[in-house]
Amino acid sequence: MSSETTTTAGSSPTLKLYGYWRSSAAYRVRIALNLKGLAFENLPVHLVKDGGQQRSADYKALNPQGLVPLLVDGDERISQSLAILEYLEEVFPLPALLPDDPADRARVRSLALHIACDLHPLNNLRVLQYLSGPLGIEDEAKQQWIQHWIHTGLASVEEGLAAFDGKLSLGRRPGYLEACLIPQVYNARRFACDLSAYPRILQMTEQCESLEAFAKAAPEVQPDAQ
Repeated sequence: MSSETTTTAGSSPTLKLYGYWRSSAAYRVRIALNLKGLAFENLPVHLVKDGGQQRSADYKALNPQGLVPLLVDGDERISQSLAILEYLEEVFPLPALLPDDPADRARVRSLALHIACDLHPLNNLRVLQYLSGPLGIEDEAKQQWIQHWIHTGLASVEEGLAAFDGKLSLGRRPGYLEACLIPQVYNARRFACDLSAYPRILQMTEQCESLEAFAKAAPEVQPDAQ
């Protein structure tokens, strides 16, 4: 596990985020922390080096799930990206990441859960490693698998975004939904998916990527980026 750290969004961080530069789940949390203006210490856990540093005894003592991200706030340790987003929303309520109206909050959570729980797990690192390793799936077939599930998921998200009528999830501000969507768009581009069929997704992404909170969370600018 790397000892390299960086501080973002403030001057005296009390929060620690264990993550990996290209982890979509850690990317979500970086965006949320930045949107809330919270200082945090960025502690890289390399998911490939040394057989996967997330599997080390030291890291599993912190997070028995052996996954990233992990947020440490004093004595509290919170794993799973959406649980972390909920924690941040409750402990640091302003600025809010979720709408005020219960139905609007449910709509945002529904799309975020679809991205994080239905779409992303089918193309994350450990699934792809299992396809290539024990199952012996060739690269071309694996690419077809990735693109199929990304397109299946994004098509549903595209329809769901119609409810926002071209606006961000908080009107003029991004929040919880965008923190989940933009990392998934990054993955789709990484795996050479044609996104032209998703104009609402592309519009929302364009609005977000120019904002500092998203630019500072981008994988390529993290301390462990390769």
